[in-house]
Parts: sequence; C-alpha cells; structure tokens
Amino acid sequence: MTLDPTRQLTLRAAFAGSLLGGLMCLSNLYTALKIGWSFGVAITSGVLAWALFMALLRLKIVRTGFGLLENNAMQSVASCAGYMVGGGATAAIPAMMMINAEAGVETRLNSWQLFAWLTSIALLGVVMAIPMKQQMINIEGLRFPSGIAAAETLKALHGGASGMIQSRLLGKGAIAGTFVGFFREAHAGWMPWNLPEKLPFQLGAPLLLLPTGLQEWVRTKLSVGTQALLDAEPMLRGRPLSKFTFTFDTSIILTAAGAIMGWRAAWGMMLGACVNYLILGPIVFTRGIVLWDLGYKNLVTWSVWFGSSLLLTSGLTSFFFQWRSVLAAIKSVGAAFSKKEQSAEEAREVPMSWFVFGLCIFAPLVVAAEYYIFDIKVWLGIVSVFLSFFIAIVACRVTGETDTTPSGALGKITQITYGVLDPGNATTNLMTANVTGGVGLHAADLLTDLKSGYILNADPRQQFWAQLIGVFAGGLFVVPVWNIMIPGPEVFGDKWPAPGAMAWKGVAQMLSQGIDKLHPSAQLSIVLGASIGIGLALADRKYPQFRKWIPSAAGVGLGFTTPAYNTISMFLGAVIALAYSRRNPKADETLVPVSSGIIAGESLTAVAVTLVTILAAWFVTTAAWRALQALFVD
Repeated sequence: MTLDPTRQLTLRAAFAGSLLGGLMCLSNLYTALKIGWSFGVAITSGVLAWALFMALLRLKIVRTGFGLLENNAMQSVASCAGYMVGGGATAAIPAMMMINAEAGVETRLNSWQLFAWLTSIALLGVVMAIPMKQQMINIEGLRFPSGIAAAETLKALHGGASGMIQSRLLGKGAIAGTFVGFFREAHAGWMPWNLPEKLPFQLGAPLLLLPTGLQEWVRTKLSVGTQALLDAEPMLRGRPLSKFTFTFDTSIILTAAGAIMGWRAAWGMMLGACVNYLILGPIVFTRGIVLWDLGYKNLVTWSVWFGSSLLLTSGLTSFFFQWRSVLAAIKSVGAAFSKKEQSAEEAREVPMSWFVFGLCIFAPLVVAAEYYIFDIKVWLGIVSVFLSFFIAIVACRVTGETDTTPSGALGKITQITYGVLDPGNATTNLMTANVTGGVGLHAADLLTDLKSGYILNADPRQQFWAQLIGVFAGGLFVVPVWNIMIPGPEVFGDKWPAPGAMAWKGVAQMLSQGIDKLHPSAQLSIVLGASIGIGLALADRKYPQFRKWIPSAAGVGLGFTTPAYNTISMFLGAVIALAYSRRNPKADETLVPVSSGIIAGESLTAVAVTLVTILAAWFVTTAAWRALQALFVD
C-alpha cells in the first residue's frame, strides 16, 4: 500500500470531510431535536474516512491511501461541519419560533437567512480561537481530552490491526442503527413489519414488537383474562402512566447516547424525571394547573421553569468558581499579542493578523445578520460580538480543562445581560445569546482540533482552513434539511421534543415577561429549582470524594425538560455500559465505536426516511393538484 505521510489538507480530504461532516451534522440535528444532545463527530468521521480510503486503495480506485495527517485534516473539516447545529438550529431559533407563535406571530427564516445566520456565527467562532491556541495548547498544555482521543484514535488506525477492529465495531453499530431507524420511521403499509415508536408499561409490551399478523395469532391462543392482564397499563392519579410520558422508546439512539453519556449524568436525569413526572406532575394535574392529557408539549410548559432555573443557577455557580480560569484565559490572550520574537514553532502558527482581518470581516457580518434578520439594534449587536470574545475565551479554557463546552450556561449569561439592556424583547434575548454561545462552541471545537493536530505535528494553518471549509459544508447540509423537517413551530413538542429549545424558551420568557406573570406554583418551582441548582453545584465542589453519589445538576435539570421516555432509554444505556465496563477494563474501546455507529446509522436513516416521506407526499400532492387543474381547465 502506498501512503504519503506529508499530505494534509488535500482536495479529497476536504471533500470527504465535507461529506462525512455534513452527514454527521444531520445526525446531530436529529439527536439534538429529539434528546437535546449533540455528539462530537471527529472520531466517527476519522474512522469512516480511514476505512473508506483503505477499501478504495485495495480496489485500486485511488493510488494513495489516507495518511495520518491527511486523515487529521479531514477530521477538522468534518468536526466543524458536524457542529453547525450549534449556531441555534436546535435551541435558540426553535425557542424564538415557539414564543412568537404563542404571541400569534409567525416567524420563519428562509434558507438564505438561516444559512447566513449559522455560517456567520461559526466563522466568527473559528476566528475567535486564533489568539488562544498558542497560549492554551502550546504553553499551558491544556488537555482538551476529545482532541487527545481523536489523535490517539488516528494513531491506532494508522498503526495496524486496531484500526480495522474499530472500523468493524463502528460498522456493526451502524447496521443495527440503520435497521431500527428504517423499520421505526418508515411505517409503510406494504411492509411486513413496523417497529412502534413507543411501548407502554404493560406486561404485553413485547407482543407489540411482533408483526401484526403474528400478534393476532398469539392473542387467539390466549384467554380473555390473560389478554386483559397483558394489556393492563399502570395508572397514576386516574390516568395511564403513558400520559405522563412514562413509556419505553424503541429508538436505540437514546440507549447508545446513555452509554456514552456516563452513569452520573444518566442517573441524575432519571432522578429528575421520576420527581417531575411521577410526583410533581400528578399534583399539578389534579389541581388543574396543567392539562396533562395532551402529552409532553403541555407537560413541559410547567416543568421547564424548575429545570431551566436549576440549569441556570448550577451553571452560573460552577462558572463563578472558575474565575481563576477566566482571568488566566484573558491574560493568556493578551500575552499572545505581546510576543515580538517568534521561534520556529511559533512561526508555523496561524498569524495574529488573520485574527484581526477575520474579525474585521465576520464581526460586521454577524451584526448585520442580527439587524436585518431579527431587527436587533446595531449597538446591541456590537455588544454581543464584544461579549463573544470573552465568552469564547472561557468556553475554550473550560473545554480544555473539562472536555465540556458550557455554551448553554454561557448563553444564559448573555440572556441575563440582555434582560437588563433590552427588557421585554425575547427575540433580542435569544438571538444575542445564540451569537455568544455559538461563537464559544465553534472556538472550542477549533482548539480541540488543534490539540489533536499539535500531538500529531500537523500544520495549524491548514487545520484553520479546514475548519472554514467545514463551516460552509455543514451549512449546505443542515439548512435545506432543517427547512424540510421543521415546517413550523407546531412540530416542536411531541414530534420534536427539543429539550434545549424548551430551556432557552423558559429563560427568555421569564426575563421578558417577568416572573410575576407566571402561575404561583411555577414561581415556587423557579425558587426551588434555583436553590437546588446552587446546592448541587456547591456540593459537587465541596465534597469531591462523594461526587459519584451527588446527582449531576445538568442531568437533573434535563430530566425536567426531557420526556421521560427519552430519559428511560438513556438510563438503560448507562446501566448497560456500567455493567460492561465493570467486566471489561477496556470497555471504552468497544462502547464508543459501537455507540457512535448506532447513533450515526439510526439518525441518518431516520432523517433520510423523513425526507423521502415529505418529498414523496409533496410530489403526489402536486401531481394530483396539476391533474385536477388540467381536468377542470380543459
């Protein structure tokens, strides 16, 4: 096999990264709208690209295989493309649409507006990371764990048999996910078997997994009493448990997500779901505060206040304790500007002039997008860009230390700021926070990629250009699919739970309407949620030795804003991963690729089936309408 170890950002690396990253972006769009979670795509795309080009090389379709650095450049393109949903497509924009719909105002961005919004934020985020790389990675050596994992994965792929093992595990997970995604989403009458989306809590639930004809045959063999026993569903306050969203979701995406998420966050979510849907939910239902019979969409109108306030205060409390990191980050950026003489290593870095030049181009683009698309005052837009720089510094440092980008919590800081600067304006509140949170997310993603490149001795400038390519690739994939999947705000809730959007919506309404307009029980839940959020963050800080017994504040908060059926599946995945990891010390080498394959396979299949169904319905409707027109006109 012929391999060129010096090739980096080649045309084929850019093309493969754009394609794989765009597909992973659609996967993240689906999972974020369903469960409020998006996943890093660098490792998954790296394994897929390696396997693809190794196969093409063996078939003699290409003359040179993917080298280590070329694969790394491809990962940079794919990673940026995969994170394009972080510019607001699954949180701020849906939240704004729902708030405006409740006010009787229809808000929908056309394709050009959505593309301009997402790409301008992402481009500014990539540029914002330039002055931070040398200090945070080269000098301080912050870990950026996902960057290290991506680099080590590439080393393993290009080092021998372990690469083939990982690609096979990924492929097996993708096959399982594709199978489930197709039979769960298609629901075609001609198919011999369709997988139901939900299974109720009843003894006969496994029967629902059988083909319809086989179900009927089994039932003919059972007595009437046995059938009644199998069909009996547990009741809660006179209503079936399913009315409180306590069902089993047949999607294995959620189970795979739970396996990756980890035990602490998963059991925290389960705790929050049980308290919300089994204790508090029935209370507010029996008192007539909320009509629960309409499912999650109505249910979350009350529970979001507790969950949002808990997420907000826990995030701000944790952020407060990181003040040293904030000061160190600001000083580190200043130090990067003050250097006069450059070493040979420093000369390879992305020059600071690129930062200044990019800022002069992309900052006005973001401000213009805020003004022309959302009617945000120019001075408020300028303030959002100014805040973005400091939010990006904090996001990059926290990501480097913890491998978690707190874009949601940092965005809520902006929401609070604009609650003072422009009170009562929910659109300004949401979309300026979208700018700062999105910029921080993309800046942190670039530094994570640059950490991987630093370990592999890649060229930072080529990785920078790779990220810019990824911005446009992700935008070209996500915009048309988002417009097809989201015809209007009415789809948010039961079809697309969008937990992240619900949390953003809650905070924006609270700041724009005033807490006094809420039901007294909702006001009390805000106080309790805020207090518990602070308490959990303080306990996590004060008693690190008991951390595994302290529920994750983020997990508990999400348990109040996520349907219980999502939480149950994720909890089961975490249980399976915990049991497997106790028996196998190298469990991550199996769990991560298999889970990643499941998530990619099912989500992409579900997106494809959804798009085909919508387009087929449009084609049939259009053809029928034209036939009628021709009939009556003639």
